[in-house]
This record gives sequence, structure tokens and C-alpha cells, in this order.
Amino acid sequence: MQGAANSFIDGRGSLVITLPMMRFRSALALCAAALCSLASFQAFAETSEPDTTPVEQVQITADSRPALWKIGDADTTIYLFGTIHVLPEGIDWFKGPVEAAFASSDTLVTEVAGNDEAKMQGLVVKLAVLPDGTSLRDQLAEDQRKAYEAALTSYNLPPAMFDRFEPWYAAIGLSTLPLIREGFSPDHGVEEALEKRAKSRQMEQQGLETVEYQLGLFDGLPEDVQKRYLGEVIGQLPKFRDEIRAMIEAWRVGDTEKLASLMNAEESDPVMIEELLTKRNRAWAKWLNDRLDQPGTVFVAVGAGHLAGAGSVQEQLAGRGIGAARVQ
Repeated sequence: MQGAANSFIDGRGSLVITLPMMRFRSALALCAAALCSLASFQAFAETSEPDTTPVEQVQITADSRPALWKIGDADTTIYLFGTIHVLPEGIDWFKGPVEAAFASSDTLVTEVAGNDEAKMQGLVVKLAVLPDGTSLRDQLAEDQRKAYEAALTSYNLPPAMFDRFEPWYAAIGLSTLPLIREGFSPDHGVEEALEKRAKSRQMEQQGLETVEYQLGLFDGLPEDVQKRYLGEVIGQLPKFRDEIRAMIEAWRVGDTEKLASLMNAEESDPVMIEELLTKRNRAWAKWLNDRLDQPGTVFVAVGAGHLAGAGSVQEQLAGRGIGAARVQ
């Protein structure tokens, strides 16, 4: 994700599955397009530099063994790796079974493949920019507007920064600010590292979804839900540091049960969970099932939230009679 004068985290990000009932810390682990769309917002928004003065950064032990699974048949092997889209510098996760699995693979599959900035800008205009003559802050209730403006001001940003955008897009932009302050960047994230390695090997790359589809999930939310989502992000900002530390630690040591609890324990709306998480996991399980009909070795890297907890990709695969073996 990119932002004003490249001051927001740039590169690849994650689709923030964080509705009022869904914790916005899931931004780091669920899927991969909406934050990336921030690359285009500088063409429309106020672009003052945010305050990126480092605070005491999240301390995470460098040595890591995140979870890795595989499925396969006689002539096909598919590895499933849960990713964190943005990370602090210095986490050594590409080694051991993960490195070996990637080296043996002929195809890299991520949630979305590539990052066409021109296309992204067009999608932002189509899906995220408000009609002329309208303003985000004018649509907010007074108490929410004041809290929103205070949050932007605390990061040395002008209150008008996201005035041209719908609430869901402003929420995504606002949620990146603590990441910057904590030293997180997709430059250190899993997808960025894997895609660079794949490119150097001239390895085939594919995407499970399109950017337009992922952004459309947010654009399709009712306006009141978008506003509540923005309010949830504002309310969570002070708690972000401790929550993200716990989530990254669970990912780092491969504790998928704890990761699922941290991300999903307070997600209570079954319709939203079905539409934004379980339904997509089910579609990906079908894709994996069909891919087993083709020979080869595939490394699939998706947000860690999709590979943990109830309704996970592995659970969907089990429903198809396909067992996923834990490799790491």
C-alpha cells in the first residue's frame, strides 16, 4: 500500500476484513488488495506527510517458524503458507521447510498477482472516490467526525486528507498509520519477498482473486456499515501495538490456534464472516481441489487468517476429502 509522497506503507498490502464486529488487526493476515490501493489515493487526497517519527517498535524475536502445510496426490504437491502482508524488519522466516518448499515449486500463487498502478488508480476512482461536491466528514455524525479528525491530527495529517473518499477507504488509510509508526512495511512482508524470489527464478505467478473483486467487497458494504467500520478503526488505534505484537508472535511460532483466537474470537456476525472469509476459503478450496488434477508443485501463500480457525481453507479441503499435512 502506498500513500502521500510514498509516506504510507508502499508496495503490497492486505484487504482489511475489519467490519464493526471484525477486528481491524486482521488487516495483516486476511487478504491482499485494498491496502495496496492506497498507492493511488495521493492523486486525489490532501498529501501532507504523516508523522512517521519512530516510537519504540514492536519487539519480535527474529527466529521464526510460521505454519506450513501441504496437500497432494501422485503427481501434484501444493504447499499452503499463511502470510503476514506487512512486517517489521529482521524476521527470518524464509528458511528450513519453507525455503525448501518454495525451491521445489514451479508456480507461486498469491491472493492477487501483480500490481498495475494505472489500473489500481482507475479502480480507486471507480470504487472509492465520492461524487463531486460531497465530503466524507460532512457525512459523519459530529462525535465521530471529531474523533476522526483528532486521529488524523495525532499523526500530523490534515483533517481533509480523505475527504474525497468513501468511509471504507478512509478506514483503510487510517489503519495504516500505526503500522508506519511501528516500523512495519510490505517491503519486509511475505508476499513481497516471495514475489521477488519468484521473479528472479522466472517462476510462474498466479492470483486466486482480482483486485477489483477484493475492493468490491468493501465498496458493496452499506454506508452505515462503512461508517461503523471507520469508527471501529478509530477506537482500536490506541490498542493496536499490543494486539499486533501478540498476533505476529503467534504467526512467528506457528501457533495457529492462538492466531485464530486473536483474530476471530470477537467476530460475531455470521453473515459477514460467511461472505468475507468462509465463502472465499470455500472457493479457494475448490481451486486447490481442481489444481490437483494438474501435475507439478505449487506454493500457495495467502493471509494467515485464512489458514486458521473455523471455516479455514484446510477445513474446507477436509470437507472435500483432502487432508492437509502440517510440514512446519
